[in-house]
Amino acid sequence: MAERRATVRPDAVAMAIEAWGRERPELDTSPLEVLGRLHRSFLRYSTRLTASIERHGLSVAGFDVLTALRRSGEPYRLTAGQLADSGLVSSAGVTLRIDRLEKDGLIVRERDADDRRVVYSRLTPEGLAKVDTVFAEHLDNERRMLGELSPSECRQLARLLRKLETSILASDEEAPR
Repeated sequence: MAERRATVRPDAVAMAIEAWGRERPELDTSPLEVLGRLHRSFLRYSTRLTASIERHGLSVAGFDVLTALRRSGEPYRLTAGQLADSGLVSSAGVTLRIDRLEKDGLIVRERDADDRRVVYSRLTPEGLAKVDTVFAEHLDNERRMLGELSPSECRQLARLLRKLETSILASDEEAPR
């Protein structure tokens, strides 16, 4: 019995590359093979991530704060500056997120016993339970999204994406002024 090959239909990126090849054949469109697909994948990932988190009454930004506090270990507390340093946007942006999470009873603010100017945000028991539940579901969601890749392919892709990020950062130094 002859082996059947699956027909691969062109995706939006392949069709865009083909159209550019027709319209501007002198241009090398090969970066689209990677970055166009990465962008489209990110948009789909972002939509699924947001929907999953919002089902729990959280925003992605609030989830970021809760996960940063959870990762910090007991007593699950950080200052706004520490939260900003953990990858969040800015101390001002963090403050807005903290306000919302405090209103929802997921965190409390505490002053430092030795320096009253220092204010910590700490997970409440409700916040701890919420972040543990939502993060476990988040990982299940991500695992489903990676379901078509083998563990070996996931490791290879992770290495390549790390290298891609390094390459993108290095390109800043080479950017035309």
